[in-house]
Amino acid sequence: MSLSAVFTCFFALVLVGAPIAMALGLTGAASAWFAGFPMVLIPTRFFSSLDNFSLLAAPFYIFAGELMNRGGITETLITFAAKVTRWVKGGAAYANILASVFFAGISGTAIADTAALGKIFINGMPRQGYTREFAAAVTVASSMIGPIIPPSVIMIVYASVAQVSIIKLFVAGIVPGLLLGFACALVVFLTGLYKGLPKGEIEAVHKSGGKLVIESLLVFSIPLFIVLGTLSGAFTATEAGGIACVYALVLGRFVLRTLSSRGTLEALRSSIRTTSSLYLVIAGASVLSYVLTVTGAISGVRELTGLFAGDPTLFLFFVLAVLLVAGFFLEPGVQVLLLAPILLPISRGLGIDEMQFAMVFLLSGTLSLMTPPVGICLFVAAQIGEIRIGRMFLAILPFLAAQILAISLLIVWPDLVTFLPNLTE
Repeated sequence: MSLSAVFTCFFALVLVGAPIAMALGLTGAASAWFAGFPMVLIPTRFFSSLDNFSLLAAPFYIFAGELMNRGGITETLITFAAKVTRWVKGGAAYANILASVFFAGISGTAIADTAALGKIFINGMPRQGYTREFAAAVTVASSMIGPIIPPSVIMIVYASVAQVSIIKLFVAGIVPGLLLGFACALVVFLTGLYKGLPKGEIEAVHKSGGKLVIESLLVFSIPLFIVLGTLSGAFTATEAGGIACVYALVLGRFVLRTLSSRGTLEALRSSIRTTSSLYLVIAGASVLSYVLTVTGAISGVRELTGLFAGDPTLFLFFVLAVLLVAGFFLEPGVQVLLLAPILLPISRGLGIDEMQFAMVFLLSGTLSLMTPPVGICLFVAAQIGEIRIGRMFLAILPFLAAQILAISLLIVWPDLVTFLPNLTE
């Protein structure tokens, strides 16, 4: 099958309602059959693609995030962020962004960020004078920080595909994640100048200042523990995920006493469902990727290296454009599994730093979570706020433009990405 036939088959299956994992697996099986490969290849690739030590980290971080979220940590972080920003105009909007930065160090996913913070901010900010659309737009836009600041589930998937260090990806994501936060804050600032925004704070939980600070510091210690522990060589990123689960369980059950036995069981069930769906997508994509590589179907795409010879910056802008378009149809995880194996060899051929390409790719792909028709964070926020999708997307456009600008800065100024990872070598 040609590359165009493969993608036509895949999108046809998606359009008729097939789950992404099934669409990938069936397209891969059809490609293998047309290529004359033995069908035993399908189950073999399914299992071998998951036989990866790096992927073992994913369920740990997913479970740790679920434990923290169900243990009342979200309310503590929101209250702490609100008290820090309550003195400025647009304080609740800035608190929304700051809480997303904090929460990113726990959840590792944008969807969890939108769902957890949205319940409080999307319903609470309108009572202070914000429009419901603006409150939802800030929540969705700032949730894009979740998969970038470590720990990050999507980075674990990318590391398994690109065969790069997970910890270097985690470190490389710190500055880009903060840059996304600044981009969102800039939109809030300009909105305040143009329209005016109210002061005030959202108090999600009633706690004394000292207790709030202590509990917040305990929560903030988790991502610091993961990054510093792996950098020091005390443990691997996968082992850090297991330790983070134990830490989150002890913190929620015995220190903060906010995590019940029922909450722990619900966190386990949710983690199993999330991990299972993630692994099914990875397994399905591995079959398709293998067939395309072996048959040489993507070799023509790699000839693009010659078009961008001597101009790696132009290639990175090309990647940004491709992923923005792909984001209207594919979720970030699928983009990593399908497009990274195609674009990575070109990037390496042009001499682009591995971490710079990874961050541009991941940040560009993450934007698909806030663009219709597959922008799941967009739909989650719209459902929470009972807002029409069209009005939601119009409110998000300024934030989308600001985040594209932030990614452009990473393209033209690679040191923003490479500085911290280079210190780890």
